[in-house]
Amino acid sequence: MKLFLKFVLFGITILVISWAIYSCSCSNCGKKEEASVPIDVLNKANEFIISKTGEEFFSSYITPDFVRTKYAPPYYEIAYRLYLPEKPYVNTVIIFTVDSIGNVVKKRDVIGIPNCKEKPTDCNWQIDTEGAISIAKRYGLEKGIKDWQVGFIWNPERQIYVWYIVSTIHEFEGDFGYRGRGKEMLIDPVHGDVLALNDWNIR
Repeated sequence: MKLFLKFVLFGITILVISWAIYSCSCSNCGKKEEASVPIDVLNKANEFIISKTGEEFFSSYITPDFVRTKYAPPYYEIAYRLYLPEKPYVNTVIIFTVDSIGNVVKKRDVIGIPNCKEKPTDCNWQIDTEGAISIAKRYGLEKGIKDWQVGFIWNPERQIYVWYIVSTIHEFEGDFGYRGRGKEMLIDPVHGDVLALNDWNIR
């Protein structure tokens, strides 16, 4: 249960991050302070991503996000934006940590780097938002009491991007905080397979 709750919270966090990226077309977003990263550190961070995605994919779809990059000496938490203009639902973040000379800190999470170089088909995300919703309906995800939460997110356990769809069957918020339960479905955005259908419960 603890592992499941951790994954639910991670999914919600990624949905919030993705929404924040999308909303940064507003005028206030440009006023946020950008982190300063030494060019040699940035180059090594770029090379790390390229080793996973290939140079063409990196050059076409991945850009540094200096607003979300953080420096906490001696480490840089490096953020990048992954966005495919021809597939606007692919709009998410890559985050990992490097040291002061640009070496990746292995003991910290690496989030959001697809392995396009070794598995090109893993980056052929053909299922769009409407397609994912259609698959969820076809495979019986309960409608629930409000609109589904739908997000194209990184799954740290499978090390791939998935469609994450959450159905809320019951919820209540009172003196003891939020209580809710429902169903969640994970869908492969390449082939459209249902990877998991689970219950979620926060109480």
